[in-house]
Amino acid sequence: MKPFPILFIVGPTAVGKTEIALLLAKKLSGEIISCDAMQVYREVNIASAKPSKQELDSVRHHCLNIVSVTEDFNVGRFREAATQAVLDIQQRGKPVIFCGGSGMYMMVLLDGIFEQLSRDPLLREKLQKEAILSGISSLHRKLSDLDPVVAGKIHPHDNKRIIRALEVCMTAGTAMSELQTQRQGLWNQMPIRIFAINRPREILYARVEDRVEAMFEQGLVKEVETISDLPLSTNSATLIGLREVGGYLRGEYDLAQAKYLMKMNTRHFVKRQLTWFRRDKRVEWINIENESAEDVVEGIMKQL
Repeated sequence: MKPFPILFIVGPTAVGKTEIALLLAKKLSGEIISCDAMQVYREVNIASAKPSKQELDSVRHHCLNIVSVTEDFNVGRFREAATQAVLDIQQRGKPVIFCGGSGMYMMVLLDGIFEQLSRDPLLREKLQKEAILSGISSLHRKLSDLDPVVAGKIHPHDNKRIIRALEVCMTAGTAMSELQTQRQGLWNQMPIRIFAINRPREILYARVEDRVEAMFEQGLVKEVETISDLPLSTNSATLIGLREVGGYLRGEYDLAQAKYLMKMNTRHFVKRQLTWFRRDKRVEWINIENESAEDVVEGIMKQL
């Protein structure tokens, strides 16, 4: 019997992924693994747009609420947790449905990751000092000698990526491009279908505005205030809403301005998400306008 594919329901913020994934999981008696960089944090429910308690009770979820906002959490840790969840769900004979908007998290699941094997903070610090003394162009030339393939893809003035690529090459003792070909993920290991949900831009932006308004009504300000004194990790501090509401709490501007900034930054985030997913040719796009979540799920079921 042909194995049932792992399903990914991805797309930009506020497009309606959660509702579609929930309906799909109920139809298939499957379980959902969150593919969202911010829903891993226990203390933020409103800002990260987690499913409601009722939704969580209706379908079993994984990779939610697994760390504190004070803890470092990266793609390597996510891949480990998500891969374990896949094995757990499949061992119980259930379909696996990933749902989320993090393209980076999806990529490391599909294609694997090598970064955790090639980190050297002391070397990175040395390269950073060299960039200051000799200029980033000299480091880019060094990278061109070690790995012309990767060097050709990085802008000569992109300090962060040049230094990171050199760190990988010099630590691993081989070209970063070669390491990338050795990565292993879920892709080609088991059947996978990736469905990206999208809507006309004006409809999507209107949904973003409605979502932000709803977040404030649900108590976003109180949630941000609760964690404002915690030592946030580098990743959790990037959650949209924390900086915008934080400015309001510090008296830098009024509530209307906080909402405006959050809506604007969410729209910018939506653009980045769409750009990321459009780069991946494995994605199957579902463009919807007035269709219901039930209609979308019915269409997906016909394709499986």
